[in-house]
Amino acid sequence: MLAGVGEGYYARLEQGREKHPSDQVLNALTRVFGLDAEAAEHMHKLARQGLRTPGHGCRPADDQVAAHLVRLIGPWSTPAVILGPRFDILAANDAARALLSVMGMETNLLRFVFLNPVSRRFYRDWEEIARTCVAGLRAAASLDAEDEKLRALVTQLSARGKEFTRLWARYDIRAKTHQTKRLLHPEAGELMLVYQSFSINGSPGQQLGTYQAEPGSESERALRRLTGAPAARTDTPE
Repeated sequence: MLAGVGEGYYARLEQGREKHPSDQVLNALTRVFGLDAEAAEHMHKLARQGLRTPGHGCRPADDQVAAHLVRLIGPWSTPAVILGPRFDILAANDAARALLSVMGMETNLLRFVFLNPVSRRFYRDWEEIARTCVAGLRAAASLDAEDEKLRALVTQLSARGKEFTRLWARYDIRAKTHQTKRLLHPEAGELMLVYQSFSINGSPGQQLGTYQAEPGSESERALRRLTGAPAARTDTPE
């Protein structure tokens, strides 16, 4: 009633029998549900999937990272990773490998967060990290509803952890952009880092992520000791 659509039509939408809702209907539902811009975009993507022809549309990139991107982040003293749409670490520089050494042989951030008990000590705000990771996976899922690897990951996490099942059922949508992370590293100690992610043009679903500390902070000094980066200059030019 609030969206101005008939009860029968709305029922067909919920049941997946109505494949091509108009933008007017989607915008009305966005208003009624009180969706933010990111959730509204997710709904539009879901609605448009039925219009795609095989081989077309905004499908996630594969697990291959362009060689020039690997060369780009390699020399950086700032920890940097390239993530796939399912939160697989596809590439990392030496600084990131030192920072994320607690993951061991694990290469998927979601499996580390939910299946490895070490993550609850490493992430001081574990619940917040877990929530945003699941919301980010929901956002990635809108790129390709037929992603079998994503389905397998969700099945694996659901079978082995009630926390993931609870958060997945919330249907939160939030692509990772930036987040302050409080970490307890076994070598560096307490770290307060800002994680910032950037979409990679030409590789839908892939993200470049960086970890930075506040300049001059104890976290910056600890991070530099951990990664072997040279100390920041504090002198002023004459």
